[in-house]
Amino acid sequence: MPSTTSSPPTMTHSTISPAVLYWGTPVVLITTLNPDGTSNIGPMSSAFWIGNRCILGLGTSSQTTQNLLRTGECVLNLASDDMADAVNGLSHTTGTKSVPEYKLQRGYRYVKDKWAAARLTPQNSTKVAPLRIQDCQVQMEAAFRGTYEMLGGAVQVIEVEVLQTHVDEALRLPGHANRVDPDAWRPMIMSFQHLYGLRSGKVAPSTLAKIDEEQYRM
Repeated sequence: MPSTTSSPPTMTHSTISPAVLYWGTPVVLITTLNPDGTSNIGPMSSAFWIGNRCILGLGTSSQTTQNLLRTGECVLNLASDDMADAVNGLSHTTGTKSVPEYKLQRGYRYVKDKWAAARLTPQNSTKVAPLRIQDCQVQMEAAFRGTYEMLGGAVQVIEVEVLQTHVDEALRLPGHANRVDPDAWRPMIMSFQHLYGLRSGKVAPSTLAKIDEEQYRM
């Protein structure tokens, strides 16, 4: 009797040289303190977490980078997949008065009040000076811990330590004091300059999820 199991399709690979390698990373709205005491909001998506540390890839000339290196503090506000209007409101804006030529060529403009541009609401932080974004379901107050230059100094790879994490009550996993319900959290994902979400839910059960999260606490 012939097998009814179908074979996976044969893949045909070709060699390409993409200008960006954004395979799918979360959109982070970073709030930092400007020299005049106001808060800047910088959207970015080159971020990943290990334990209570986060690695950020930021342009050296950006106001977010300058503020973070100067003050040593920031808030990492994660955008959910229903915040496209806010994220797009921040796109092509910069808090740097003297807009670098490469940004001018890409259509960037100086915006003093990023809160108004994105229609976002400020919220006081508890551990750091920069404000949190009340509209974001996840907010992480963080402190600078180190940096490394890349691409001839054009990019800073910055390490920050998460000091305090705030989440919307709707994201908390019932029966656990410190866990987020992954079925409730819907991050906005940047994939090759386009915005995506996770509304379709899990694609399959994960064997990794059988390990208690507390075993990863550092």
